[in-house]
Amino acid sequence: MEILPAIDLRDGKCVRLRQGDYAQETVFGDDPTEMARRWATEGTRWLHLVDLDGAKAGRPVNHEVVRRIVQASGVMCELGGGIRDEAAIRLMLDHVGVERVIIGTQALKQPNWFRKMATRWPGRLVLGIDARDGMVATEGWLDVSKTSAVELAKSYAGLDLAAVVYTNIANDGMMQGVDEGTIRDMIALTELGLPVIASGGVTTLRDVERLAEISRQHPKLIGTIIGRAIYEGTIRLADAITMADRP
Repeated sequence: MEILPAIDLRDGKCVRLRQGDYAQETVFGDDPTEMARRWATEGTRWLHLVDLDGAKAGRPVNHEVVRRIVQASGVMCELGGGIRDEAAIRLMLDHVGVERVIIGTQALKQPNWFRKMATRWPGRLVLGIDARDGMVATEGWLDVSKTSAVELAKSYAGLDLAAVVYTNIANDGMMQGVDEGTIRDMIALTELGLPVIASGGVTTLRDVERLAEISRQHPKLIGTIIGRAIYEGTIRLADAITMADRP
């Protein structure tokens, strides 16, 4: 199971939000490039980048910062936030140099377009499912739909997707652990045959251990994203990687 440190970008800085709320922001660094180098030094093989300005604007905003992170870190990067047309996909994959892009809002609202893009970019698109009470949230988490997370994923089960990133908004940035409902949803997604990356709520090494145990039973759980916990020091990234790498 891969551990993916999160670097959330707003106004070119490294920040974290609580429950996706832009009004509840904590700045953890003025230089995201330096933060990326730090996580690479501690052993990560992947970085999870989020363009928060892009998620709000509906188009990439922090792509020059992302380009510097990709070049400086030397590790693979995935990026979400504002990827809503083919030009944005092409910019990020071909010019900025991220390994894969995460698409959420358009996957819900433009399913035919998402299928077309997934066919055009096999193994490079990630379905981003941000959920509140199991229902999909879109537009940078500002709207909650009437579509369930599992229902949305099921409609794309046959595509060659890199992964599904499943985020429980209620847990994200709250330092309260990963709840059982989220775990049930993630297991249901793996049973559709989709590679799943857990996001939201990972607070202690016990959370990492629990997810690693589930990953051994359900190998399609391929990773977990850790954000606030590594910034506030409740988890050392190197310890999380060691735990996730145990056979």
